[in-house]
Amino acid sequence: MEKNYTPISRFSSQFHWKGIFSLILLVLLSVSAFAQQTGRIVKGTVLDEANGALPGVTVRVKGTSTAVSTNQDGEYSIRVNNAQDVLVFIMLGTVTQEIPVGSRTNISPVLKANSKTLNDVVVIGYGSSNKKDLTGAVVSIGSEDFNQGVLVSPAQLLQGKVAGLNVTKSGDPNKQPSTTLRGPSTFRTGAAQEPFYVIDGVPGASIDLLAPADIETIDILKDASSTAIYGSRASNGVIIVTTKKSKAGQARLSYSGYGAVENVSKTYDMLTAPELRKYLADNGQAPLTALDDDGSDTDWQKLVERTGYSQNHNVSYGGSGQASDYGASVNYLNNEGILKNTSLKRTIVRGYINQRFFNDRLKLGVTVSNSSSNSGDVYSQTTALSNMLFFLPTVSPFNADGSYKENYLRTGSGTRNPLSVVDNNLVKIKNEKTLINGTAQVNILDGLKFTASLSTQKDQSNNNTYLNSQSGLARNANGVAIRSEVLNTTKIAEGYFNYDKTFGKHSMKLLAGYSWQEDKTTDGFGLQTQGFTNDQLGANNPALSNPTGLSQLTLDQTLVASTLRLISFYGRAQYNFNEKYLLNASLRRDGSSAFGLNSRWGYFPAASVGWRIISEDFMKSVPAISDLKLRAGWGKSGNSLGFNAFSSLLVYGAGSKFYNNGLISNAIGPVRNENPNLKWEATATSNIGVDFGLFKNRITGSVDYYIKKTSDLIYDQYAVSTTQYPTNVITANVGKIKNSGIEVTLNAVAVKTPTFSWTTSPNISHNKNVVEALSDAIYKIDYIQTAQLGGKGQSGNYSQIIQPGEPLGTFKLWNYAGKNAAGISTYVNAAGQTIASQPLTTDMKIAGNAQPKYIYGWNNSFNYKKWDLNFLFRGVLGNKILNATAAGLNTPADAKLQNVPRSSLTESFADVNAYLISDRYLESGSYLRLDNATLGYTIKPKSPTIKAIRLYFSANNVFVITKYSGIDPEIDMGGATPGIDNNNFYPKTRTLSFGVNASF
Repeated sequence: MEKNYTPISRFSSQFHWKGIFSLILLVLLSVSAFAQQTGRIVKGTVLDEANGALPGVTVRVKGTSTAVSTNQDGEYSIRVNNAQDVLVFIMLGTVTQEIPVGSRTNISPVLKANSKTLNDVVVIGYGSSNKKDLTGAVVSIGSEDFNQGVLVSPAQLLQGKVAGLNVTKSGDPNKQPSTTLRGPSTFRTGAAQEPFYVIDGVPGASIDLLAPADIETIDILKDASSTAIYGSRASNGVIIVTTKKSKAGQARLSYSGYGAVENVSKTYDMLTAPELRKYLADNGQAPLTALDDDGSDTDWQKLVERTGYSQNHNVSYGGSGQASDYGASVNYLNNEGILKNTSLKRTIVRGYINQRFFNDRLKLGVTVSNSSSNSGDVYSQTTALSNMLFFLPTVSPFNADGSYKENYLRTGSGTRNPLSVVDNNLVKIKNEKTLINGTAQVNILDGLKFTASLSTQKDQSNNNTYLNSQSGLARNANGVAIRSEVLNTTKIAEGYFNYDKTFGKHSMKLLAGYSWQEDKTTDGFGLQTQGFTNDQLGANNPALSNPTGLSQLTLDQTLVASTLRLISFYGRAQYNFNEKYLLNASLRRDGSSAFGLNSRWGYFPAASVGWRIISEDFMKSVPAISDLKLRAGWGKSGNSLGFNAFSSLLVYGAGSKFYNNGLISNAIGPVRNENPNLKWEATATSNIGVDFGLFKNRITGSVDYYIKKTSDLIYDQYAVSTTQYPTNVITANVGKIKNSGIEVTLNAVAVKTPTFSWTTSPNISHNKNVVEALSDAIYKIDYIQTAQLGGKGQSGNYSQIIQPGEPLGTFKLWNYAGKNAAGISTYVNAAGQTIASQPLTTDMKIAGNAQPKYIYGWNNSFNYKKWDLNFLFRGVLGNKILNATAAGLNTPADAKLQNVPRSSLTESFADVNAYLISDRYLESGSYLRLDNATLGYTIKPKSPTIKAIRLYFSANNVFVITKYSGIDPEIDMGGATPGIDNNNFYPKTRTLSFGVNASF
């Protein structure tokens, strides 16, 4: 028989739990009401150093979630429970204050500006340190000191701000800046020349994942005693980026954005059509044919260049409670290039959340970043840029039927209609980068914590290129499609212990960790095909092509998927005795699958010491000196960047095709020799420096001297015998390079009153670079020729040479001796004779080098009440630039085939040697640039919801003072061929922008 008591039982149970819940809620409300009745109200007004009210200051009862914000008049009112409570006053840009309540009912603090102090925290890799305790060469740049303007890459934030750091950027929105720290130390290009980036603790993360507005600080580790903790990837320096996070008790919402207009800052002064016709007539030349002169006067530079409009918008919000903090941001950039059909559109989305458990003993966090960009470019951009100068101005862009006017029979340099090159050969690149990073931090014991980090990064790039049926670069092909899809992924797992302990006069920080990384690169495919019925779909459907032979349907053989792994063990010890004597020592052991079986593991030690002289008793008698520290260090780091998993292996590849039993097959054979002893390049750096402060730190600065020696340089063209090896060259570690120099940085508060302040920050560095060796007992080579620039009759010539005793970027050129009586350019040959004919390659001589002797920057900031003005000068001294563009343009005898610059009017029409690349075209690359000037005005409305609104106007590349005759002296200094301007230099731009920063 069924028992009928279940509903009653269920009801009783529900009633029971509801009653208990009601009782608990009643008790909690009673306790809360009692606490409120027993507490008291504390009021006050928060002021700045000029006694002005500070709205938006977070006032929090320490250790609780009770917090309020000051209103537009800086006023607040908060309830405290007892006299032991402490109020914490927090505001970005100011020093946080903690004030015990005691018996007071009114607390009105004055918050000081958070200027750079000795207690600033600097990130040094797997940990942090106070600035005063640093023993290595480390520079920290905060967001308030970043450059402003249209910035495509965060690297541009540092231009001119860090002694020894040379950042160069062209006007091309799709080209990354070239970044060199303390001189070049490798023969290789690309990532091998760049510093190693670490973003929020993730080593090797892509800098393109960050919007400049999301960055809080950038710490630059210069010397090996600082960088060796990153082992085999740190010989070019380490740049550690820390993003913005919410402060304790803070809720924030901010917007920043700007609109900008960019114009070409300088163009080449080419002849107009009437001037060219007159020049030819004056020199007895027959008029141009009707095909080359239709009566037009065309300025090709104006046709292919444009005014570029850019915009950037960044919205971010975040908050921090008692046990969690979170934040998110969205950034949108649209940067139009000044060359038609070049552009960059990018959206970056970031979000993070950190949660604390068990009285803050466990902290879990996750960060997700995604960058999605769409780039537009021109296939064979070099052709477009050179032909806009060379192409005859005497013809119009179009024929009567609307087709592009071409003369394919014309010889010389200007053989392609530049507008056709720009319009009919388009490149579309879509790139998607995603980084997911999860962390767990456990406070095991007092001072001992363990951090685990897992991250995965994906980089997907889709290239879509189409040369349409009107393209002069793909004649009679009926459209050429080039497609490629490439995926690169990186997975990193790290775990490390930090132990911090202070006992008496002794302070110690210990680090021990393990890292595992796996990189899968170039996982994808690429193909090229042609023969389309029409141009409507472009390269979107290669299956519609109609190639007529195998040669018209090719696969990209460079896209070979590979997997590379890196395993590391590392440790560091920092010791501080009595705030006077400092010691830092580290060791990292790296193993990489990129290198030979005999050399996969390497050790990277470092040690440095510091003496805080200012803490000695005898310094009390020198009150003018407020800080003085001497430091010295040595360390060894490596360079394994830019290698794939096959660098040391015997590699087989496809050669020509052949018929095999009636079938077409690829010929497979060795293309790379095995080298089981191949290892990373190693850099040992000795650094001695002094940090100082004067007049209560109104003036601070540092001076560093370093010697940086790189050995085991890798070169892939050492000749070997084919009786011993499958191919005739091998990749090996042989060369040596030395960089030595001095760096000086100053920061001074020149003027400071309640309403006006002026801070000035100059820096200058000198570096001497020299190649010390190229050969050893096994592999021998006397020199390496580089910079094969080409040009009429010069296709086999090299313009630079790498050889012992000379710096990287040394020019070796013909020696120009002026013009003879007939107006012909003459040269001095190897025998010392002056000749009026084209010299031989054996007549070339060392003519100078591209390495600057000095790099400098000078930043100034003025503040008057609500106004602020900032400007930055920067430049280089003592370097040479080879203006191969000017050499190629200076062809007076070819003026009937191509245009010439106005400067050629002073040349003899009979000078058949004028175009030859010689030291005549080697020019001074020194310059002084007013790189940025920004005027801002800050509004603090009397609104409880708006903290501040800043409006600003900024100008970039305001002017440049230089003797260089080319477009701009800021030439790419990266790679093995620095300092060359050879027709492919995307014009520099001048930018005017108006922006707003608002915080709520």
